[in-house]
Amino acid sequence: MIKESNRLIKERKRMIKGLHHISMKCNTEEEISKVKDFYINVLGLTIIREWSDGFMIDTGNGFIEVFTNANGEHRLGSIRHFALLTDDVDSIAARVKEAGYEVFLEPKDKVIDSNPAYPIRMAFCFGPLGEQIEFFCERRNYV
Repeated sequence: MIKESNRLIKERKRMIKGLHHISMKCNTEEEISKVKDFYINVLGLTIIREWSDGFMIDTGNGFIEVFTNANGEHRLGSIRHFALLTDDVDSIAARVKEAGYEVFLEPKDKVIDSNPAYPIRMAFCFGPLGEQIEFFCERRNYV
């Protein structure tokens, strides 16, 4: 069934090529400074472009857009979290904790009960705006 579904998908022209970016809004210059420090200095990501009220960070296979346009208000949306792909969940979680951020789900192995089974290692933290960030590693050599 999965192979048939995959074949049908490949036959259609893909209109969506992937996720380009997520966007986060900061209310103050202090928040934007904390966000920049966390994603650049703690996680080691790179700013690829800046403009008067924001910047864009390269994650390696997508972008995080961060902006502020004066005082606004945070509103919860329907996005629960976003995941950043890494080869070393434990080291990233340790860096996040050392920087004073809460890791609310410590690194752990899990096999997602799917067909086929999907072995992963993951951890979750809260970022500087309260966003939930998952650090995600596919465990390809799982037996």
